[in-house]
Amino acid sequence: MPIKIFRAGMVFGLYLIMTSSAAYAADAQILYTQSLAATCANCHGTQGKSIKDPSIPGLAGRPSAYIIEQMQAFKTGTREATIMHQIAKGYTNEQIKQMADYFASQKP
Repeated sequence: MPIKIFRAGMVFGLYLIMTSSAAYAADAQILYTQSLAATCANCHGTQGKSIKDPSIPGLAGRPSAYIIEQMQAFKTGTREATIMHQIAKGYTNEQIKQMADYFASQKP
């Protein structure tokens, strides 16, 4: 009987470790994505909510594909900008996708 209890405790303990590790990894990924998106706040507003400056668009609620397309255009130089072409070059394609998905999920 004690061996069965020990095994059950081991299985339950492993289950807790595995689920808490997955939750931690998900939380870490969310924090990482939010920190990437926070780098846009100075110009595009917190969470991509524009500060009502028509020359700098808000990003919140825009389609992910649109944001990716624009960032790639800045990155390659096909869209002119004062500073975005320099900023866009600092992000990987995966980081751009993560930020685009984040902003797309925000309410304008």
